[in-house]
Amino acid sequence: MLEIENLHFSYDGRQTLKDINLEAKEGEFWGILGPNGSGKTTLVKLINRVLKQSAGSILIDGQDIRNLSHNEIARHLAVVSQVFSINFEFTVEDIVMMGRTPHIKKTETAEDFEIVRDALEKTNTAYLKERFVTQLSGGELQRVVIARALAQKPSILLLDEPTSHLDITNQIDILNLAKNECKKGTLVVAVVHDLNLAAYYCDKLCLLRDGELIVKGNPAEVLTKENVHNVYNLPVEIITNPITNSLNVVPLLEPLP
Repeated sequence: MLEIENLHFSYDGRQTLKDINLEAKEGEFWGILGPNGSGKTTLVKLINRVLKQSAGSILIDGQDIRNLSHNEIARHLAVVSQVFSINFEFTVEDIVMMGRTPHIKKTETAEDFEIVRDALEKTNTAYLKERFVTQLSGGELQRVVIARALAQKPSILLLDEPTSHLDITNQIDILNLAKNECKKGTLVVAVVHDLNLAAYYCDKLCLLRDGELIVKGNPAEVLTKENVHNVYNLPVEIITNPITNSLNVVPLLEPLP
């Protein structure tokens, strides 16, 4: 479980997050939405304790993150960032084994190798295990990073724009992976830019604007014409996709000249 209470954050004297409150439970898929500069990535960094809040509290599985070491946080929470690059010639298997670091006391065990093998299979990257990560495509690398996160065996999987810079096939593959983890009880919290993918995959959404949480709830409660226009300054129509039965946000664009 993730509990955020009265969270504030200021940077160089400027308040960038204001009074954020959120409770997300096991097995839920939460999407964090909002325009550029709304505070989405800042919120992710606060949850992962890369940044320290100015006020308020963040609890992971009932424990205040301020009382946890980074290693202890890593036993509960795994993060997949929007940008991941490495210039050293580690193999894919080496990278995924790094996800076991919070759990390894002296050296890797047979259990660690079994967990890594399972993570590689889940992400369809087992065939890459001996390949150097410097030789991978963007989509392959992102799946490897997710495999590393799964190898941590987290109760919370935190995704910061996991599908940015990826083609539609890789976007769907990665979101399907995240949804499958939800079905096994993992809480997934993802920063998502595509409102329609968020409506399809997420159980709950929160919509940020200028560092404030404007609305939270299920997709039908959050993705209304009024909310989207208010936050994105864009007139839209909300329809139900007849094939997926999920909401679709349709921008009302002026005809091209």
